[in-house]
Amino acid sequence: MAFEGLQDKLALTFKNLRGKGVLTEKDVDEVMREIRLALLEADVNFKVVKEFVETVREKALGQEVLKSLNPAQQVIKLVNQELITLMGGTNSKLTYSPTGFSVYMLVGLQGTGKTTTAGKLAYYLKKEGKNPMLAALDIYRPAAIEQLKLVGKAVDTPVFSMEDEKDPVKIGEKAITEARKKGLNAVILDTAGRLQIDEELMEELSRLKKACKPHEILLVVDALTGQDAVNAAEGFNERLGIDGIIMTKLDGDSRGGAALSTKKVTGRPIKFAGISEKPDGLEPFHPERMASRILGMGDMLSLIEKAEESYSEEAAKEMEKKMRKNEFTLEDFLDQMGQIRKMGGLAKIVDMLPGQRNKGQEIDTDEGEREFKAMEAVILSMTREEREKPSVLNASRRKRIAQGSGQPVSRVNTLIKRHDEMKKMMKQFSSGKMNKRYKGAGLPF
Repeated sequence: MAFEGLQDKLALTFKNLRGKGVLTEKDVDEVMREIRLALLEADVNFKVVKEFVETVREKALGQEVLKSLNPAQQVIKLVNQELITLMGGTNSKLTYSPTGFSVYMLVGLQGTGKTTTAGKLAYYLKKEGKNPMLAALDIYRPAAIEQLKLVGKAVDTPVFSMEDEKDPVKIGEKAITEARKKGLNAVILDTAGRLQIDEELMEELSRLKKACKPHEILLVVDALTGQDAVNAAEGFNERLGIDGIIMTKLDGDSRGGAALSTKKVTGRPIKFAGISEKPDGLEPFHPERMASRILGMGDMLSLIEKAEESYSEEAAKEMEKKMRKNEFTLEDFLDQMGQIRKMGGLAKIVDMLPGQRNKGQEIDTDEGEREFKAMEAVILSMTREEREKPSVLNASRRKRIAQGSGQPVSRVNTLIKRHDEMKKMMKQFSSGKMNKRYKGAGLPF
């Protein structure tokens, strides 16, 4: 999970800090040293780390912090604020041309995931009510055009290509003309990359920029490459002038150094984070939410948004109705597990829940997923009557279900017990004890 290593180290640092009733300058210096080491181990740019630590230390030594009733909490608050500032302050949204027709030019080195990101960006634009076209401008990489066509098909978006044309600029210009003719209002230019920044690449991209006049130039970088991603961002920005960054594979980067460095080094915001290989695996980057996750405070806003996306309003109302009547069946239980998968699986949800690491509650999400599959097998081995009325599940029925699902009888008993517990919890929620905000979001658990 993103920032896992940094999150663990900061959690330990702040745990030790909370044990102190009064903070001295020496205490602050020790904390700053631990934070510095944690950030460096997370592969954050050295200059960025130095400035970050100095800023937090200076503010932490202020009299209002050292003399406050809860100085440790004040230091954590300062670190949170500076992390947010470091990553851009606020969410920097994708902008649209005032003319109503927007051109987005994706640039980056080879292997960063530009082509798949182009498809995800098209998917995002469609959710925003736009009608995009993908344009294949990478004429050098073998099968690049075919790959983009497959990506376009997966997100139901037209792809423009000119197989015999050897000038990417002409392809880009023609794509824009064709998109306008067809009444589309956005074009995503999937450009060629190189293994490293070179003059030939920059010359080609500069000509494209001049001819196609993109509304935004978006640099795609791979979070897993750490400081190489930061260096690439700096190089592209100096030579081309980028408007924003799309950071792919952030879900697989346990360190997170690139995400914490690029905005400070380039002055350009991270606009999107790639969090999965699925078409919907591109999310707007929210500095405040990411900072909250890093400090183990969770990200409930993103969790609620995920729930709203995967759970229709009609389904939420139907579930609320069942909760009020205490009619939560095993069929509903099976449906809830499916909704959790739509939200990215148990690991994604746990990553957004507050306090797990700070409380020392390490959750084995792999074991949780295996448990899900076992419970699904058990429920699918039941008759409709048994799913709707678990009360009929006597000893002989449970034995039959266990044999049919390939699970021990104890697993069947555990499932029924958990279902009963879920029903009790649902009854409590329906009686008004559930937070209204979460209830309105239709969270499937």
